[in-house]
Parts: sequence; structure tokens; C-alpha cells
Amino acid sequence: MPSALVLLGYLAGSIPFGVLLTRWLRGVDVRQQGSGNIGATNVTRVAGKKLGAVVLLLDALKGALPVALAMRLLPGQPLAHVLVGLASVLGHVYPVWLKLQGGKGVATALGVLLVLVPEAALAGALVYAAILAVWRVSSLGSLAAGATAVGTSALTARATEYAGLSAVLFALMLWTHRGNIGRLMRHTERRF
Repeated sequence: MPSALVLLGYLAGSIPFGVLLTRWLRGVDVRQQGSGNIGATNVTRVAGKKLGAVVLLLDALKGALPVALAMRLLPGQPLAHVLVGLASVLGHVYPVWLKLQGGKGVATALGVLLVLVPEAALAGALVYAAILAVWRVSSLGSLAAGATAVGTSALTARATEYAGLSAVLFALMLWTHRGNIGRLMRHTERRF
């Protein structure tokens, strides 16, 4: 059963809500506009705040729901929970439906952590909101939120595997944001 749940996590994570909703509701391909990313930030730029908020919620749910199911079906198996969560985020970043060209995984990771380490997810979300409010740079907020989640997970996670997943997700976030990091260092990153 753990392998079936991991596959379910990956397939759930790979649903490209940003692409589907902007195509269905606005008649545009979000990958061809703005930053070209399929996540909530670019959907907000391309299609407005309401649709961006819907995509944020759906992308978070596709991380949260498979992990919650794994916790229910496999209680006391934190490694299985971690693998399902990681598969969900990898599904978003490398979706089979989009030739492995997905998003950055921030909202999906938020959903995973909301189930496994809610304190870390909430601390990260607060840091993201504060940085976005002050500097208006989503990538900077995401990176700071990821670092905050790692630190908070180390202090509050109910299982060392959950804290380890937080660190792995942050490493993946650094990888998916490598272009943003370069632009941040050059002071050319786009404001939100």
C-alpha cells in the first residue's frame, strides 16, 4: 500500500491547476505569459487575485490530502507519510502531464507541511506574507518561508522524518528558485 499512496501523491501533485483554470476560465496558457510559471503567483499576475487564490488553495490541497490519507491509512509510519508528501511536491515540479515542466512547489509543500508540521507551515506562511507586504517580491518571501519552516520543523516536528522532509523540500525550493536567486542577487527580480 505505501507504494500506491506514493503514486497517488505524485499523480495528485502533478495536476496542473494553474494551467487548467487559466485555460478554462480565461482562455490563456499561463505558461506563455508573465513569468511562464504555472503556480499561484504567476496565475495572479496573468488572471487576477481571485483565480490566483483558487490555484494557491488547490495546489496546497494536492499536497495536503494525499498526506492526510497516508496518515490515516498508515498510522505510525512517518517515513511513508514523508514519501507521499515528497511525491506530491515532485509531482507539481515535474508533472507527467506537462513533460515534467511544472511549478516551483511552494504551495504544494505548504499543504504537505500543514498536515505534518502545522507550526512550521504557519510560521512560513506568516514570514512569506510579511516579506511580500514589505518588499513585494514573492520569490524572496518563498525562500524565507522555506528557511523558517526548516527551523520551526526542527523544533516542533513530531517525528524526525518530518523535520528531515522540511529540509529536503527547502533544498528542492532552492533548486526550483535558482533563476530567482540569481535575479535577487542582481537586484532584477520582478516585484509582485
